[in-house]
Amino acid sequence: MRGTIAIIGAGLGGLTAALALLRKGWAVRVYEQAPVLGEVGAGITLSSGAGRGLAMLGVGSELLAASLPVPDVAFAHYRTGALLAGRFDKGAPPDRGFETPRHIHRADLHRILFDAVRAADPEAVQTNKRLVRAEQDGARAAAFFADDSRVGADLLIAADGTRSVVRQQLFDAAPPQFAGQIAFRCLIPRDVATPFMNAGNAVVSVGAGRIFHRYLLRGGSLVNVIGIARNDNWREDGWHTPATVAEFLAEYHDFHPDVTGLIRRAPPENLIKWGLFVRPPIAWSIGRIVLLGDAAHPILPFLGLGAALAMEDGVVLARALDAAPDMESALNAYQAARLERVENVRVETIRQGETIQATDPDHYGLTHSPSQNVNLFDYDPCTVPLHV
Repeated sequence: MRGTIAIIGAGLGGLTAALALLRKGWAVRVYEQAPVLGEVGAGITLSSGAGRGLAMLGVGSELLAASLPVPDVAFAHYRTGALLAGRFDKGAPPDRGFETPRHIHRADLHRILFDAVRAADPEAVQTNKRLVRAEQDGARAAAFFADDSRVGADLLIAADGTRSVVRQQLFDAAPPQFAGQIAFRCLIPRDVATPFMNAGNAVVSVGAGRIFHRYLLRGGSLVNVIGIARNDNWREDGWHTPATVAEFLAEYHDFHPDVTGLIRRAPPENLIKWGLFVRPPIAWSIGRIVLLGDAAHPILPFLGLGAALAMEDGVVLARALDAAPDMESALNAYQAARLERVENVRVETIRQGETIQATDPDHYGLTHSPSQNVNLFDYDPCTVPLHV
């Protein structure tokens, strides 16, 4: 079974799906609404399974060179800096490749995938293509864009994020729901951050309704900083709203000086904020249209697995399309292979957030750090059974 596939969205999930499908001989076009693809985002966690999936697609060596193994994560008391769980570790962890999760700058991972897709087909990615609607007639799907162009395909994959146009039009008209959490992030040069890295290379400071996480990127030259705080006052639209040091500091003013010191040194030009939104679980396919990544199953970020889930989707969907005798069987196999995995991560992510944002950090314990949760981080999209 081979044919034409249109992918809406050139994010990590869309590009992974494109690369996997190109490797299997499909004719693929990816349609991205941004005029250009640039350096967007900050640090993300690449699960060991997602890493193995991307290595199977031929980009393993580039990923290993651009990423760092996730160290032991220390959970620290927000005010005192005292250890609550894990361990403070200033040394570099052993590099065991994709046997363990890795940290990577999203822009580096995106560039690696984009370059691999372009190498497979220089015309595969089309930018400045904002989708306005999708249609199908049972045998074909069609995408209509703001520039009045239209494309048809044997399958349309919607990898267009939490606010997916395709999902809202054809699957679930209800808009995403604000989760009562806002997030801040920035990147700080290591030489600037060093005076505030006394507790080790990867620390999550936990307080009442707030966490502050930092870890190293790009060979240790950058410190990735993210804060997530309960807050019901989000009124912005989008996930890339400029933030100020003052408002970031206001959320964390009572945290340890290592935290507030880092916040005060956040480069204003790359400090952003966004609201966290969720959507209920739904079926992922209708006829010749299927959802992938956040369009299908947006989750909260407390385990750092959102990007990994999208890339896993791309690998499994390509395997299902390669193995199944027809499109309907392939899409059924894709969802069946992914549902339990995605639901487990969704539930555990909520539980993780509730635990580390507990009301009284002086009187609770933590049972594990995310990097040690093998059951969630070791899922392998290359070998999960497909029932076709």
